[in-house]
Amino acid sequence: MERKVLSQIATLRVISGILEISAALVIIRLRRIEAALRINALLGLIGPLVFLAVSALGIVALAVKISPVKIILLLAGAFFIIWGTRG
Repeated sequence: MERKVLSQIATLRVISGILEISAALVIIRLRRIEAALRINALLGLIGPLVFLAVSALGIVALAVKISPVKIILLLAGAFFIIWGTRG
């Protein structure tokens, strides 16, 4: 199971990276500030979703190995990261 979860996490990160690079290329091609801001806003929405998905996969994989208290601490940590980085 661990290998499968690691593969899923890596796949999500690769897809996220491809989206980031593709967006940068589109921004360069369009050469307009308005378009760049719109694309950047979209990426700003996608990034936290990828973070949450990767964190959820990791926590589910660890849930069978660690105590419930540590799971709660992991969830709290992920929550505080998201809360602390909001505008």
